[in-house]
Amino acid sequence: MTNEKDLKELVRQKYSEIALQDKESNMASCCGAGGCSTEVYNIMSDDYTQLEGYNADADLGLGCGLPTQFAQIKPGDVVVDLGSGAGNDCFVARAQTGATGKVIGVDFTEAMIEKARANAEKLGFNNVEFRFGDIEKMPITANAADVVVSNCVLNLVPNKKNVIGEIFRVLKSRGHFSISDIVLVGELPENLKMAAEMYAGCVSGAIQKEEYMNLIKEAGFDSITLQKEKEIIIPDDILTNYLSAEEIVAFRSSGTGIYSVTVFARKPDCCTPGSGCC
Repeated sequence: MTNEKDLKELVRQKYSEIALQDKESNMASCCGAGGCSTEVYNIMSDDYTQLEGYNADADLGLGCGLPTQFAQIKPGDVVVDLGSGAGNDCFVARAQTGATGKVIGVDFTEAMIEKARANAEKLGFNNVEFRFGDIEKMPITANAADVVVSNCVLNLVPNKKNVIGEIFRVLKSRGHFSISDIVLVGELPENLKMAAEMYAGCVSGAIQKEEYMNLIKEAGFDSITLQKEKEIIIPDDILTNYLSAEEIVAFRSSGTGIYSVTVFARKPDCCTPGSGCC
């Protein structure tokens, strides 16, 4: 893996393929990449099926949390979903914001956008919109959103600082986000860190938990809260594609942890003059 442009193209190509995979294959792998495990049925994703607005056709099994469950969405809110995929989180958000609100999904994979738009058409939703674009430069005006959600996407973006800055820009004053993502505590083995499949698989693109939380603080957010945390265990039959038996043992005993976190933060009332948010 090399520069940011190459990493983005890797993700775009891989997620164009993932859009055509079935949910079971995606759940038995790391975000649809890196091969399927026969040891573990569901490596990362949480169960959406009990949430109002859930649509099976839009659930590709690619998430690592339930951000919409924690996002405090109110009727009439404008909600933006980053990396909206086939539309799963958008449709759950729409159930909460109702017919008087609006939901905008942003994704830079054309196959995902097409799938999401087809799902919205079938459901007859005229207040759920899917826009093709890069979340490092969102096709959304400043101060437009009440709530931003995202599910296991920021780890796929090389420049996470840019994305967090964009979230700040598009949120209204006192707007907030709830984002589920993958973070690390400790260092991954080099072969795992350098594997393209594990970057697309939401693992090797993850940063340290402390750094992740600091980027949010440095962007100007307040009320930063860790809403949920769970450890992600990558099964041995996937690790063997990248590590020797000895390296797997060393990794398991190293103390390194891979975690799914759901983080809440709010944009303050007053922000830096000239930033476009006041």
